[in-house]
Amino acid sequence: MEKKKQILEGSRAISATIRNINPAVVSAYPITPQTHIVEDLAKLKADGRADYEYIRAESEFAAASIVLGASATGARVYSATSSQGLLLMTEVIFNIAGMRLPVVMTCANRSVSAPINIWNDHSDVMAIRDAGWIQLFASDNQEAIEQHILAYKLAEKLHLPVMVNIDGFILTHAFEPVWIPESKLIKKYLPKYNPERGTYLDPNNPVTLGAFFTPAHYLETRQELNFDLTASLETIKKEYQLFKKIFSLKNSANGLVEYFGPKNPDTIVIALGSMIGTIREALKNSKNIGILKIKVYRPFPASEIIKALKGAKNIVVIEKAISLGQAGPLYTDLKAGLEKNIFNIRDYIVGLGGRDVTQKMIKEIVKDCKKSGPTIKFIGKI
Repeated sequence: MEKKKQILEGSRAISATIRNINPAVVSAYPITPQTHIVEDLAKLKADGRADYEYIRAESEFAAASIVLGASATGARVYSATSSQGLLLMTEVIFNIAGMRLPVVMTCANRSVSAPINIWNDHSDVMAIRDAGWIQLFASDNQEAIEQHILAYKLAEKLHLPVMVNIDGFILTHAFEPVWIPESKLIKKYLPKYNPERGTYLDPNNPVTLGAFFTPAHYLETRQELNFDLTASLETIKKEYQLFKKIFSLKNSANGLVEYFGPKNPDTIVIALGSMIGTIREALKNSKNIGILKIKVYRPFPASEIIKALKGAKNIVVIEKAISLGQAGPLYTDLKAGLEKNIFNIRDYIVGLGGRDVTQKMIKEIVKDCKKSGPTIKFIGKI
């Protein structure tokens, strides 16, 4: 298959992909650094180049409520947000997951206030990581394109909402060569959405969504949601293999994680998002250091990570978020998932508020991991 690439800004590449997926309803509220996605989707509609219903909202809370309502009627929907906007959506974010609605949303990751900061880190998405959504992380704009197509298939097959996370400015405003699959090819993988009878509001087949549950029944609903999220790991792996076949992708990733480096590394660096590119460049000449990219953060792919870590002595977690009063969220999840597995594992908090994460910093972190001292460190400038 010939893949004609274009030099596009990340936000525009995402909006073009959403147009080709052709949801029925789009609603979002502009917030930096997500704004270009929304502007482009609005312009595509205004210019007659898109068929979706574009609904303007007065806030992120309203936008999330609009796509919740549209999804509840059986429509394919899309929204996008960032930072404080995501936090304003929080109540609805939990409702969407609890109602098992297949909503797809982009989060252009950005720090949260206060103090006010518009640059990239993962504080926003980590604040709602327990809401019940599948959470994907893209390391570059091509992967972001692919993950949005995959997100709709997963959401509609599993009856679970999916959030695609892309680093604000670093990816949303970066111009890269990308390939955007045409609508005809996307339909081979993602056919027209035909929700199952009884999963949406229909006057001819009345159902209740978002009912009132007493203590006698509420626990079971959370148990079922947790079970289905955990079980979705296998579906994600299977769907990603089908995705790679249809879109002619050549990589060793299984949809959950992707490993780069030697077969028997002494040290493995683990990270999310665009930092992977910097880490790979910084360590490209290392003979005993591997890199593990986490593509799916929720549900947490603990067993896949453990397989990838087999034989390593040192585990370095580098992340752009802090669970205040504890540690980095990725580190905390990893420690819980590893259980009795023994490693020298250290957590490095970097890039908060958009501070640069440099190759020199990565190299120094790898050296530091073998020293004695605190297992959790904030790294500013090196």
